[in-house]
Amino acid sequence: MKLNYIVNRSPKRHKLTITVERDRSVVVHAPENTPEEQIQEVVDSRRQWIYEKIGHSQKYRELPHPPGKELISGESVLYLGRSYRIEVIDGDLKQGVHFDRCFTIPAVKVNIRKRLFQEWYLEQARDKILPRVKRYAREMGVEYASAKIVDSQYRWGSCTAKNNINLNWRLIKAPVFVIDYIIVHELAHLMEPNHTPRFWNIVRTQAPLAVKGRAWLKENGHFLESEI
Repeated sequence: MKLNYIVNRSPKRHKLTITVERDRSVVVHAPENTPEEQIQEVVDSRRQWIYEKIGHSQKYRELPHPPGKELISGESVLYLGRSYRIEVIDGDLKQGVHFDRCFTIPAVKVNIRKRLFQEWYLEQARDKILPRVKRYAREMGVEYASAKIVDSQYRWGSCTAKNNINLNWRLIKAPVFVIDYIIVHELAHLMEPNHTPRFWNIVRTQAPLAVKGRAWLKENGHFLESEI
């Protein structure tokens, strides 16, 4: 059976690694001058591991989003690891999503709730996550070019070849220890580009709950992707 994969080459890489993204695509991260034959050989040697990742029943399962589902009072959404009720109200036409121990949204705006909630989450992510990136970078003694909240479908975070830190806005739905794990994970790549033992030592030292955060995402990450 043919195994398709994408190759991303970088002059900063010193070791070849393989990741399976959230859409089940296989990505090979390779040093710039790695021969195609060597890449194919490594992929072939990891076939069983790759197929196990692709077949993961939770991390990669598809979420049902029934079209035209009506929002009713009492449904809930996640914010910082907790579920909060949504109340549909008759309110000011200018009001969007409002949070105060529960979420409220005007009945006349229910049909655009997905956009309104995403905008609210984005604002909260910028306000609460980006300052933590700055704090952890200072504590770790690393410098990044920029830190952004992005709309990524397949990654919780990334550290680019140009030292830009990108974080998925959906993380604002997760507990703080999960957010901190992802932040430290990406900043650690500024010190060690590959997932070596040294890399994981850095992550565990800077984020003591890293193992718990990683396990939480593996078990519950799909809930962060659910739409309203």
